[in-house]
Parts: sequence; C-alpha cells; structure tokens
Amino acid sequence: MIGLCLKYEATNYGSKLQALATIRIFDRLGLEYQIIHYEKAGLWFKLKALSRIFNATFRQDKIEGVSKKLTLMRHPEISPMLEKRQEMFKKYDADYFNKYEVVGRYYDDIRKLALRYDAVVSCSDQLWSPSGLGTNFYNLMFVPDSIKKVSFASSFGVSNIPRYQKKATAKYLKRIDHVSCRENQGAWIVKQLTGRDVPVLMDPVFAFDKKEWAELVPEESIYNEPYIFCCLLGNNPAHRIAATRFAKQQGLKIVCVKYLDQYVAIDENFGDISLFDTNPHQFLNILRGASYVITDSFHVCSFSIIMQKNFAVLNRYASNSSSSKNSRIESVCVNLGLSERRADGIQDLSAIMSKPIDWRAIEEKQSVYRKKIWDYLKMSLL
Repeated sequence: MIGLCLKYEATNYGSKLQALATIRIFDRLGLEYQIIHYEKAGLWFKLKALSRIFNATFRQDKIEGVSKKLTLMRHPEISPMLEKRQEMFKKYDADYFNKYEVVGRYYDDIRKLALRYDAVVSCSDQLWSPSGLGTNFYNLMFVPDSIKKVSFASSFGVSNIPRYQKKATAKYLKRIDHVSCRENQGAWIVKQLTGRDVPVLMDPVFAFDKKEWAELVPEESIYNEPYIFCCLLGNNPAHRIAATRFAKQQGLKIVCVKYLDQYVAIDENFGDISLFDTNPHQFLNILRGASYVITDSFHVCSFSIIMQKNFAVLNRYASNSSSSKNSRIESVCVNLGLSERRADGIQDLSAIMSKPIDWRAIEEKQSVYRKKIWDYLKMSLL
C-alpha cells in the first residue's frame, strides 16, 4: 500500500487533471494507494506555522490572497458564477478523488497513518515551496525512517531557497530515499544542498501521450465553430490586449477562463465565451478543440504540447519578481525545444503562431521523458 501526498483540492483545472494523471499512473503500475489528507488542526501545527511569517514567498502569497478576496467582495455580481465553478470542482473531487482519501486531522494522526504504508510519495506540483516548510507534510518529515520515502516530480516553485531555510530543506531532502524534481532549477537546488544528482521528471500529465489521454478523458466536441482558447491567470492586461488583437487578425472568437485565480478588471469585457459551469474533462476538451491556445498557465501549456496545439505561452510573473514561478514553464519549453513559443505579451502573437512546430521531433523528446517517469517509479516503488 502506498500513501500519496497529493494536492488535488485547489480550485484549478490544471491541478485537477494533474492529480487525475497521478492516480492513473499508480493504477497502471498496479499499486494500491490512499491519498493522505492532512487537515492541519491543533496547536502543534499553529506553532510550527508561525515561522512561515518570515518567508517572503509566504507573506507575498498571503498578501495576494487577502487582496484577491477583498477585490472579489467588491464585485458580488460574479459570486454566483464562481459558486457554479466551485460546485463543478466539488463534484469532480467526489467522482475521482474522495473515495481514495484517508484523513489525518492532527500531526500525530498522519504520523500513525504513515505506519500502514510500504512507501509514502510526495507528488508533483509546487509542494516544496519555501512558504510551506513549517507544515512538515509534503516534505515527508512525518514519515518514520523505517518507511520508504519517494518524491515524484516535486517542485520548489522558486529559483532559490532562502538562506535561513537551507539547513532545514537539506535535512528533509536527505531523508527521502528517492528524489526527483519537476524543474531543472529544482534539481540544481537539491545538488547544492545535498550533493545529490537527481533526475528531472516531467509533470505527471506527460506520463501519457495524446492517444492515452483520449482513453483517460474521452474526446468530445464542445463548440462547432473555430475559436481561440485563452487561459490567462495573471493580472496582466497587456496579455488580454495581445490575445484580442490576435483574435481580430484571425477572425476568431475567444473562449476564455475568467476569475480563476483572481479578479482582473479587463476580464469583464474580455473574450466571447466565458467558462464557469465547466468541469476539468470539459476544460480539456475545449483545449483539444481550439485552433489556437494562448495561456500563462503551466498545465495549459503542458496540455497544449501533449495535444499538439498551435500555442503561445506568456509569463504570468515578472522575471525579476521574488515570487516568480515562471521556472516550471521555462523548464518544459527548454527541455522540449519549444522556447520560441514563449512571448512577452507585448509582441504580435501572430509572429509566434505562424512558426511551424515539428511535432514529430517534439514527440520523440516527450517519449524519452515519458519513459523516465515510468522507469523512475518502477525503480523506486516496485
């Protein structure tokens, strides 16, 4: 039996589909598993969490979170639409994840839960962010030495670890029996802190090719006319302006996702069709059916590659921002030879979209990374 530290609760389409890919990987490996859900209750967690106030990423995330909530409160007219989306996510969780879940309310609970497993796996996404160090969950510090610990394409989500956290980060990394990272920069961090050379694995969504994803999520045509699919999460008006200009050049409508990460004023008049009552499977099918994809989302970028779409990817964060999380998009584009698909949001997107993509060469590179995923998991768990 395997215990999975898997973050699927986020109200984010990419996170849901990544979590789906993860459990389907373990299904294919023939492994029994449970998803460990830590509720982070009790005094111990509160005391450990206090140290996070000294972390710049944590403070920035909290400030942004409060700002987003306050902004949404000033726009109650969009609340019914967001509630509709939230209900779609809850139903999806009930259909695909909740049945595998085992709950640990307190830290002692998850320490006891760990004893039932042959191995505990810290899964992909930004689970090793410096802002979450104090929880001692995704870094597997709650798992005893006698139980195998594995990280599966885990991510720090940042380019550098704060100086005052390096010792604690090195400590948990050294306890994990098999370490793999999702980004090149993550592998560099592990090397700097522990001296270990660890593999860089693609995000779990890359474990399956286009045909296999059609088996996981059956193909369905959502719209009968050509369109551009836009999923822009950052508060970057220039990105919407560039997308609108490109849509006019192509004479196509824009199907877009609004207010997924935050309220952005320009989104009120952006696009032609807005998605709210859309579940993750429908979301993927809308991407599949698009003539073009414009995004600043890592997972939309990833699925655009898997589904061989004509796409452009924009930076959600300024490159010099201390809270930038652009490294994951940079890694996937560099590793697959798709850096030319990145745009700064000011340039004419038609210049990028007009460049042909050698999908045969891209698929050859993907197949190598795909094999690395399966080989790593078989080596570390079977």
